[in-house]
Amino acid sequence: MVSASRIVTPFGAESTAAEVVAGIDLTGRRAIVTGGASGIGVETARALAGAGAEVTLAVRNTEAGDRTAEDIIATTGNKQVLVAPLDLADRASVAELVAGWEGPLHILVNNAGVMGNPETRTTEGWELQFATNHFGHFGLTTGLHAALAAAGGARVMSLTSSAHLRSPVLFSDIHFRERPYDPWLAYGQSKTANVLFAVEATKRWAGDGITVNAVMPGGIRTNLQRHISEQELEAAARNAGGDVRWRTPEQGAATSVLVATAPLLDGIGGRYFEDCNEPGPHQPGTRRGVAAYALDPEAAERLWEVSVAALAS
Repeated sequence: MVSASRIVTPFGAESTAAEVVAGIDLTGRRAIVTGGASGIGVETARALAGAGAEVTLAVRNTEAGDRTAEDIIATTGNKQVLVAPLDLADRASVAELVAGWEGPLHILVNNAGVMGNPETRTTEGWELQFATNHFGHFGLTTGLHAALAAAGGARVMSLTSSAHLRSPVLFSDIHFRERPYDPWLAYGQSKTANVLFAVEATKRWAGDGITVNAVMPGGIRTNLQRHISEQELEAAARNAGGDVRWRTPEQGAATSVLVATAPLLDGIGGRYFEDCNEPGPHQPGTRRGVAAYALDPEAAERLWEVSVAALAS
């Protein structure tokens, strides 16, 4: 039995992805980083490639992906940096990547996402943030299950946010058909879904040697905030009582890379990490820690069943 004790590492909020992976050899390992052409995805991919892994950047904009791949190759000397098209809001695109993948997959970083956008729906009528941040990654990860199982000891990172504290998954109205659309509640419940996915996937797949953890990267100014004004960003920081610290992309990628590679996390899954450590429960008045509803096993199982049904329809 794996101990349930909280995971503590020598690293913290100021650590960089390169620092947490130093001394780890990923030669022979294969990784996918969704959204690997911008923001923290670039630095996540760079750190993994720098440690010797073959890294595929799964991106909507393949031209940007190609430029990023060239940059990572130049800075790491690792020529095994590949690019694959992926639009998480398009089920056909997800299915195409899954169908085209051959061989084992050791590391999957579900990094891509959208945040705070105006009300937008997919062709299925799904709210875009939930469709992209959860359904898209759910379809990708479950579709790659066989490749993950073949790797032996595969790890999946589900990127979440402190915004999960804004809302549980409201199963009665996930897609805002009955209530007025609120971009922040929509984003919040999609980030809660990312944590719940880690809980249920680990429960179902631990026997296959696959662990899934939720990773909160912290506040990083990236293209993710393209729908948010500078005034809104500053107000969010003020309203958090100074609890938001803007980080560099290299620092923002650190927790993902640590959870993807640290020997300390062998066999550890279904947990929530921030600042390169496993925090305690959320304390009111802060933006730190994890909400109890995000780790609720009953909600996690229900979300899995809802997701399977949605993607099968």
